[in-house]
Amino acid sequence: METVQRPMRADARRNYERLLTAAHAAFAEQGTEASLEEVARTAGVGIGTLYRHFPTRRALLEAVLHDSLAGLDTRARELLGSDSPGEALLEWTRHLMAHVTVYRGLAATLMSSFDDPASELYGACERVRVGGDALLASAQRAGAVRDDVTGADLTKLVNAVAWAGEHCDDDTAERLLTLVMDGLRVGDRRS
Repeated sequence: METVQRPMRADARRNYERLLTAAHAAFAEQGTEASLEEVARTAGVGIGTLYRHFPTRRALLEAVLHDSLAGLDTRARELLGSDSPGEALLEWTRHLMAHVTVYRGLAATLMSSFDDPASELYGACERVRVGGDALLASAQRAGAVRDDVTGADLTKLVNAVAWAGEHCDDDTAERLLTLVMDGLRVGDRRS
């Protein structure tokens, strides 16, 4: 039996929005392991209110990342019509890399959610994976990317570079991503 979702009361909606704002700031400053008690305190609510809205850290992360994850999916669909599928895939991987490096620790959190259907982040990660798989398949059909590369390979490689990027400067992270993507290309073709 399906339950009907009632709209939030105005005060509950305000608390929800304040929690998202506080979580975004805390994750930006301290990484994905920021104190949830501090998030609640900054939002001006009790920890019980935080857990009523977000029963787990990953549920809070999913809410904070919802729009940017949806943006990755939208960007993948836009890039699918590109005349240069190899370059479209490279552009999308750069978007993915920027996304997973927005908070310290996010790459590791997302990687563990990709294969965990019980994770609150799984559905959003699955949508990102579908978009990346479509771009990869397009680049492979165009002969721009090796046929033996899977979407899971690509996701893991980008997340590994993102994780490494947490420990080096932006130029090094971009160079590492370029090296990975060059390694996936077929011969000297750059489509």
